[in-house]
Amino acid sequence: SRARQGAHTPAPQSTADSSHLAAMGEGGFGKGKGDAGKGFKGKGKGKKGKGKGKGKGEEKEWEPMTKLGRLVKDQKIESMEDIYLHSLPIKEYQIIDSFFQPGTLKDEVMKIHPVQKMTSAGQTNRFVCFVLVGDMSGHIGLGSKMSKEVATAIRGGIIAAKLALIPVRRGYWGSKLGSPHTTPMKVHGKCGSVRVRLIPAPRGTGIVGSPVMKKMLAFAGVADCFTCTCGHSRTTENFMKATFEALRATYGYLTPDLWKETQFVKPPFQEHTDHLSQTQKSVI
Repeated sequence: SRARQGAHTPAPQSTADSSHLAAMGEGGFGKGKGDAGKGFKGKGKGKKGKGKGKGKGEEKEWEPMTKLGRLVKDQKIESMEDIYLHSLPIKEYQIIDSFFQPGTLKDEVMKIHPVQKMTSAGQTNRFVCFVLVGDMSGHIGLGSKMSKEVATAIRGGIIAAKLALIPVRRGYWGSKLGSPHTTPMKVHGKCGSVRVRLIPAPRGTGIVGSPVMKKMLAFAGVADCFTCTCGHSRTTENFMKATFEALRATYGYLTPDLWKETQFVKPPFQEHTDHLSQTQKSVI
């Protein structure tokens, strides 16, 4: 029995082998797991970093999804006024970007409003962002977006404001000298309990109103205006929406200078129907 035990006893290890094992760690399973885990973590971080860098550097080219987008990309429509003339709905914000040079259309966050909802797991917090865009020359847009993160809400609000861009008609108070500077007539807008009235003012008056009103009219390109409000105008979102509706109403009145005989033209979809049929993608 002693002979058998001696046959199975392992041979004594040298000092070099023992030091090597001590350096790598005792136990093959633990050693392998630890090294592999560190290695995989390192690789994963590296891959993520590369992916983020590539995503930011390469911007995808705009592929229009609507008829209007295809006509705008192919430069068949020359200005925003052609779209407004035929009341064509704008579903892609790239359409707006293609008509304005970079830096022309300015945007500003007017309000960030935190909201809460009670769920079985507890409270969920989200943010509503109201964004104003305008070119200071007769175009203004107001949009809102709700998201869990502020940055995402701001980006979505800018896109929503661009899609809601409207033309603002400007006129004169008294003699028609120089460029239009005020609203062409008294206009009214409402939202919730807030009522807003815009009244034409003589040149040099400025905008007589609250800071929010001054910012909105400046974005629209109105230099002189009297304002009148009633209701709970401290509610900024309703106050902005009421002012936006009042500015939208400037093109809702048929004044005598627009009584000239209208020369009707074909809508863009009818005018460029051959081009649209040729460029249409086949659906499989």
